[in-house]
Amino acid sequence: MKQIIAIITLLLGTLSAMAQMSTIPTPPAEGVVNAHGGCIIRVDSLYYWYGENRPYQGFTTEVGVSVYTSRDLQHWQDGGVALSVSEEAGSPIERGCIMERPKVVYCPKTGKYVMLFHLELKGRGYEAAQVGFAESDTPTGPFRFIRALRPNADKWPKDFTKKDIKKALEQRPDDYKDWWTPEWRTAIKKGMFVARDLKGGQMSRDMTVYVDQDGTAYHITSSEDNLTIHINELTPDFLSFTGRYVRVAPGGQNEAPTIFRHNGTYWMICSGCTGWAPNAARLFSAKSIWGPWKQHPNPCRGDGADKTFGGQGTYILTLSPVEAARLEISDSPYPTHIFMADIWNPKHLSHSGHLWVPITFENGMPVLRF
Repeated sequence: MKQIIAIITLLLGTLSAMAQMSTIPTPPAEGVVNAHGGCIIRVDSLYYWYGENRPYQGFTTEVGVSVYTSRDLQHWQDGGVALSVSEEAGSPIERGCIMERPKVVYCPKTGKYVMLFHLELKGRGYEAAQVGFAESDTPTGPFRFIRALRPNADKWPKDFTKKDIKKALEQRPDDYKDWWTPEWRTAIKKGMFVARDLKGGQMSRDMTVYVDQDGTAYHITSSEDNLTIHINELTPDFLSFTGRYVRVAPGGQNEAPTIFRHNGTYWMICSGCTGWAPNAARLFSAKSIWGPWKQHPNPCRGDGADKTFGGQGTYILTLSPVEAARLEISDSPYPTHIFMADIWNPKHLSHSGHLWVPITFENGMPVLRF
């Protein structure tokens, strides 16, 4: 058979006091929800699921970013291509580039829907490490590509003192012929790669976007050669950076960041860096988005917990109590958070699966149970 029907598992759950439920959504006619590394937003009564449109064979982006719509998070309709690749030679989003991790948010200041995504330029592998910006008047698009760049050129992290800057500038990559030594890791923590990339901007690969309760938006990305998470503040139009950013777990080698807020605490779930192979999730918390961030043990429990049940996180969907009750997911008075993940199929990326796991709380800590 030329096509494989992808089974997309959605585990929709409640908080710890509620019984968990699982369901298999009805896929589109072609049998595949080809929207990977993405996110879901709600506009009026519709949910919009954005994600990477991946090829059946190969790796580069040949179509763009897909969008699907649903009224109940179970039955999805193909909404087409929200952001298309360009046929113009030399365009940053030229067909054959790499577009990953698209995230869409609504900007009240401009009345536009803004998409940010990880972008690698055609024929350059993962060298560019840029973030792309696009916007649209409607959630289905078409989105208009605006620019691509590396964040925060000529800016030091918000919490760097003059002493920290001096230490970072003293670290020289050429002094370390071998990576992964204790001395090299110490230099990374001191900001060696921050200083290296200062002029051109900091690297940005796996990423998400988070809009806080006060309306401020943050671009959260794997930076410094995937060694350190950066939290970058966006401008009020969500189309650029203010220059304020902090580092999370310097040298910890985390990617695929996802974030949510619960009872005044920010929680971030990331993965390790093992390519397409799943690994144990990493959990961090902070009382302020600016940190300090504390690392905790793997939040997954049960069979497959050491591999995040075969998935890699892409987004945390938060449902209000009213939404959760309407969808018959939960009658809890608290928001319901759902961890969205991709089950990568590197041989046929278009047919990678989707895993949704409810986040419950036990002894004040987030827990994911398959």
